[in-house]
Amino acid sequence: MSNSIRDRILDATVEQLRRHGPAKTGVVDVARALDMSHSNVYKHFASKSALFDAVAERWLVQVMAPLTKITADKKTPAPKRLKAWVRTLAEVKRKKVLDDPEMFAVYGSVTADAHEVVARHIARLIDEVSEILRDGVKAGDWSLKSIDGAAKMILNASSRFHHPAMVQLDGGGSDLKELESLTDVIVAGLQVRG
Repeated sequence: MSNSIRDRILDATVEQLRRHGPAKTGVVDVARALDMSHSNVYKHFASKSALFDAVAERWLVQVMAPLTKITADKKTPAPKRLKAWVRTLAEVKRKKVLDDPEMFAVYGSVTADAHEVVARHIARLIDEVSEILRDGVKAGDWSLKSIDGAAKMILNASSRFHHPAMVQLDGGGSDLKELESLTDVIVAGLQVRG
């Protein structure tokens, strides 16, 4: 039951954020929307900051779900998975930014203060790309000195297509065919030279 109350609190928080923004959303507002005492909200979240961190984390978990599925698909060759993973990251982030710009602005504001949550998200992105790269090395597709270094390089090289600030800046104008060309170059650059 605790999880369902927690989820209800997070749902109500998202709704309050949508209506009023982060500056005008507090624990009391969320509790009032749920017709419960603010002390009940504090049982699940120690502070407004912790509540907002949980909202940011929930959003980032939704971003990761389709990526994790690609990472776990060991039947698909690593080069194909890497390309699909980077494309999916771009598609998911672009959808979040472009389909609901007002709510994205709220999430942007919330995540700006959720440094630990964002750092864990970035570490997870790197871990997933590293896992795909490791699978490619094991299969003989690539020869890499630093798998984590290569993973960071791939994320940095493709950031124009998936970093929310960049997507927002260009209004989604970046053509994903350009991203496909970029990932072709990346995959080719990683391949073992014989």
